[in-house]
Amino acid sequence: MNASPFTLLVIPGDGIGREVVPAAVSVLRATSLPLRFVEADAGWECFRRCGEALPSPTLETARAADAVLFGAVASPSHPVAGYRSPIVRLRRELDLYANIRPVFADPPTADDPHARRVDLVVVRENTEGLYAGRERVEDGGATAIAERVITRRASERIVRVAFDLARARCAARNANDAPPAKVTIVHKANVLRETCGLFRTVALEVAQAYPDVRAEEMLVDTCALQLATRPERFDVLVTTNLFGDILSDVACAWGGGLGLASSANLGERYALFEPVHGAAPDIAGKGIANPLAAIGCAALLLDYLARRAPPDVAPDILAWSARIQRAIRHVRAVGPHTPDLGGNAATAEVTEAVIAHILTS
Repeated sequence: MNASPFTLLVIPGDGIGREVVPAAVSVLRATSLPLRFVEADAGWECFRRCGEALPSPTLETARAADAVLFGAVASPSHPVAGYRSPIVRLRRELDLYANIRPVFADPPTADDPHARRVDLVVVRENTEGLYAGRERVEDGGATAIAERVITRRASERIVRVAFDLARARCAARNANDAPPAKVTIVHKANVLRETCGLFRTVALEVAQAYPDVRAEEMLVDTCALQLATRPERFDVLVTTNLFGDILSDVACAWGGGLGLASSANLGERYALFEPVHGAAPDIAGKGIANPLAAIGCAALLLDYLARRAPPDVAPDILAWSARIQRAIRHVRAVGPHTPDLGGNAATAEVTEAVIAHILTS
């Protein structure tokens, strides 16, 4: 393949991010793809060393890269003067407005009658809502207030992402008996009449432009129950920031838990991929963190690069992404397993098993 290399910024961050991100990089290096890796610093430990959680050189390198692979952040549980979450700031600085959380579980087997066939994606608005950062204290500290910000622009663009994704997923299924594309619009407009009301109105307007995609709406509490009991009924869900944060974690229980949960943060010009398990300080440094979520991010990253690659290069990138995803499913099914999945394997053993599978499958 004679193609210019893609530049990937690698930010391990804190805790187990420093163990699982190198695992994902090892998998990417095992492909024959033209990838160039640049590492930079960010996170709580970075803040403690240099007074900045997201140094300016890191942010500028992120802007210059083709994509970012991010590890984890160990944010303090108490307010610290000058500290801001680097991942939240990256999302805002790079306008990564779409958070994509896929959840997949293989069809049930005879030895696991409670399993479900799950193949869904939670699409979460990533820049506003209750995470807009508009908080204040009044009454001498007796009252704390957070403002929820919902705009027509942000609502429209995130809903379009969801409908485009549902359409693409339906086309990829390419089977006569495959379910049609469907988007579930999740809100609480019966109570939050202005903010969720605006999101709902805009979402239903956008849906009119996608007659081939079935649109339904659901209250967030009902959706949480349905995700916990009937996840197979969903295809693509789209919702606001806080609701999406919570619902995506509910959904990931069907995909093996946080150790297998990957995410993409996408904008018009930039993209960042991160496992969602956090820094896990209780196991950091022990070499037993599950790398499959980070390796799943590597596959999502390749899918993203393929959409921006020349036509003669894109198929090879997609093929490697598919190999990585198959390897993750294989290792998840037969092992080796890290302790979070009931095994005793080390991070390195799981990584080696994935690489062996992608090179021989």
